[in-house]
Amino acid sequence: MIPDLSDYKWIVPDIVWEIDEYIDLEKIRKALPDSEDLAKLAPDFDKIVESLSLLKDFFTTGHKLVSEVIEASDLLLLLGSPGETAFRATDPGSESDKPYRKGLLGELILLQQQIQEHEEEARRAAGQYSTSHAQQKRKVSDKEKIDQLQEELLHTQLKYQRILERLEKENKELRKLVLQKDDKGIHHRKLKKSLIDMYSEVLDVLSDYDASYNTQDHLPRVVVVGDQSAGKTSVLEMIAQARIFPRGSGEMMTRSPVKVTLSEGPHHVALFKDSSREFDLTKEEDLAALRHEIELRMRKNVKEGCTVSPETISLNVKGPGLQRMVLVDLPGVINTVTSGMAPDTKETIFSISKAYMQNPNAIILCIQDGSVDAERSIVTDLVSQMDPHGRRTIFVLTKVDLAEKNVASPSRIQQIIEGKLFPMKALGYFAVVTGKGNSSESIEAIRDYEEEFFQNSKLLKTSMLKAHQVTTRNLSLAVSDCFWKMVRESVEQQADSFKATRFNLETEWKNNYPRLRELDRNELFEKAKNEILDEVISLSQVTPKHWEEILQQSLWERVSTHVIENIYLPAAQTMNSGTFNTTVDIKLKQWTDKQLPNKAVEVAWETLQEEFSRFMTEPKGKEHDDIFDKLKEAVKEETIKRHKWNDFAEDSLVFHLYIRRVIQHNALEDRSISDKQQWDAAIYFMEEALQARLKDTENAIENMVGPDWKKRWLYWKNRTQEQCVHNETKNELEKMLKCNEEHPAYLASDEITTVRKNLESRGVEVDPSLIKDTWHQVYRRHFLKTALNHCNLCRRGFYYYQRHFVDSELECNDVVLFWRIQRMLAITANTLRQQLTNTEVRRLEKNVKEVLEDFAEDSEKKVKLLTGKRVQLAEDLKKVREIQEKLDAFIEALHQEK
Repeated sequence: MIPDLSDYKWIVPDIVWEIDEYIDLEKIRKALPDSEDLAKLAPDFDKIVESLSLLKDFFTTGHKLVSEVIEASDLLLLLGSPGETAFRATDPGSESDKPYRKGLLGELILLQQQIQEHEEEARRAAGQYSTSHAQQKRKVSDKEKIDQLQEELLHTQLKYQRILERLEKENKELRKLVLQKDDKGIHHRKLKKSLIDMYSEVLDVLSDYDASYNTQDHLPRVVVVGDQSAGKTSVLEMIAQARIFPRGSGEMMTRSPVKVTLSEGPHHVALFKDSSREFDLTKEEDLAALRHEIELRMRKNVKEGCTVSPETISLNVKGPGLQRMVLVDLPGVINTVTSGMAPDTKETIFSISKAYMQNPNAIILCIQDGSVDAERSIVTDLVSQMDPHGRRTIFVLTKVDLAEKNVASPSRIQQIIEGKLFPMKALGYFAVVTGKGNSSESIEAIRDYEEEFFQNSKLLKTSMLKAHQVTTRNLSLAVSDCFWKMVRESVEQQADSFKATRFNLETEWKNNYPRLRELDRNELFEKAKNEILDEVISLSQVTPKHWEEILQQSLWERVSTHVIENIYLPAAQTMNSGTFNTTVDIKLKQWTDKQLPNKAVEVAWETLQEEFSRFMTEPKGKEHDDIFDKLKEAVKEETIKRHKWNDFAEDSLVFHLYIRRVIQHNALEDRSISDKQQWDAAIYFMEEALQARLKDTENAIENMVGPDWKKRWLYWKNRTQEQCVHNETKNELEKMLKCNEEHPAYLASDEITTVRKNLESRGVEVDPSLIKDTWHQVYRRHFLKTALNHCNLCRRGFYYYQRHFVDSELECNDVVLFWRIQRMLAITANTLRQQLTNTEVRRLEKNVKEVLEDFAEDSEKKVKLLTGKRVQLAEDLKKVREIQEKLDAFIEALHQEK
């Protein structure tokens, strides 16, 4: 009846499964009835109760063992008075200690007591030996006694360290198994976010809100500072138990602050705050990829012309046995700016370091290189300025192995660790070794080397260093304990501060924007995005009639000059209708083959862009919000830019061929006007075109000859000498036209000579080229007026047109020409409209969406395009609310953990 416990071995330590050495389970199993007997007989409830009681005893024993292992590994190094660090253990005589005196933990506590006793005896013996040696030179037995005590002390310390490592290893494996089972969903419950992850999120949001590290940010974090190449990054890697940072030989590698959040988890992984990719820190290829990614992010943060950046890279590291805390690795402090660095590099590093250290609740982890002279240290002066009383500084001496070899007087190291050499004060002092200087060393190899070194070090054997002041493991425990102590003392005060800030911001919003919702920059962008997409959809709802009207008008404005100057005027100056029609057909064919398709495509692009711009920029009445104007303008410009050039050449070529075929088949061969309405429309179109040209010609003549007598009298304007000459020439040429109203378009040489001599007889000297220029405008005005008169006559000519002008002197071939041109424009506009509505509007809408998506991912562009007090106030409100909510959740979780 005993259940199969193989699936639950992860809960209970291995010792429980050795219980069969004390209880004969096989004998119990044989004593129980088999399955057939059980099927025939009623169940024996007494035996079932006995079995369940036995099972309860199994789990009770296992629970005690698990508690013992966990309690032993949770024994932390707590920081005491400044300059001293000691274990805080349970009083041997207290009642609370009795349940834990069994097993490894009891032995561990007894060893700790023995270490303390040996240290006291060694100190007394050393004092007695020193006094007697100075006074009467007693025999060597005292020294032998001291050596014996030191050997016993070292032996006890090593035994203590081995037991502690064994407990930590068992605890680490047990926690890993438990977390893995949870991770697989054995308990079918959702894991809560860890306390340190919640706190790290608060710091991330706070750094975004308060990037300049003003007084708002008083939340604790561990700030790692040190001289360049002092080994601070290596210390951080030892605490994180992975080689996660880029490495270099003597060069600056940390170019921007890196915030590392350490937390416990079943797998040793790292991931960035803004990425979902997990780097497996047990695989060398993932470690190399992580180091490369950190280096890329650092270089991206550093602006052009700079060497370092204040922008923070946020990294989370999880793994079994990691101490929960938040550390910030800062660029190393330098004394001299070398070649290749920006001139202000030294000042920038100092300002970044001071910005982090000025937080009164920041724990300063001051890293000092033990292999160089202490007098060369820069960081100690900086730290002493920021924390003169040493209430939140932990001093770490690195490369102690090199220091022991190179330093002539080992007592100098003792002076550093005791805080007597540097002017700065500290809460605790530690000595660590972070490897042999080989970048390919693993964390395990470095840890083994560090432990081996301190086991054999004279610094420990001679009691210059205390056991709890060495190794990065002890440092990590002490820093974590100090970090959480700071957090508990300061977090509620910070929460109250943000509550007050939130109240002030909400009051300011209500007073300034009582009728508006509190939309931050991202929410405003989404609102503007929807408005812009609605406007693009409205573009597809424009009626075909409106499209064709604006396309036809724009196309005529683009081609009217060519049609009038190069087709109509040359043909109209011919002597008979046959020549007129032949000239028109040839020139129309040339124009439609070479120029019209290109002009049509240009007009289509421009018309689409103009309509799009009109929809984007025109006010929407009372609902118009001018806060979106800059964004809409930027979207419009970027969309037009992309739409203009994307696939332009290929689309244009296909479109040209299509337009050319449509125009040739539908317009060029058609000369028959079917009804009076079309005839009148052609005459109206012709009159409008000729009147526009006549107006332009009148303006050109006025600019040439100057103001007439009315303007000279009313507006006090005068003619220049050149204008007077042009005026005299114009008058002479008008006399010539009155004599011959059917004069050809060009002056003969003898006519030019006659005009010049007539002007000279009146004292006006003229050049033949001036006469020709003036004649061009005068004849043009005369021709256009004549054409308009003829157009008026043709109003009643539709009847004669139907009879092909038989038995009539009236000929209206020019009306037919303008009808053909009008017809060609209408067909072209219809073709363009189909292309726009079927293809280009949808492509434009796609481009708008792409632009909006690109803008949505570009935070700097959104900040640039959505600006103003209203936006900034909403942004601050959102951040402060988010910080307060996360702080409240963290405080609640912190109280629950207590």
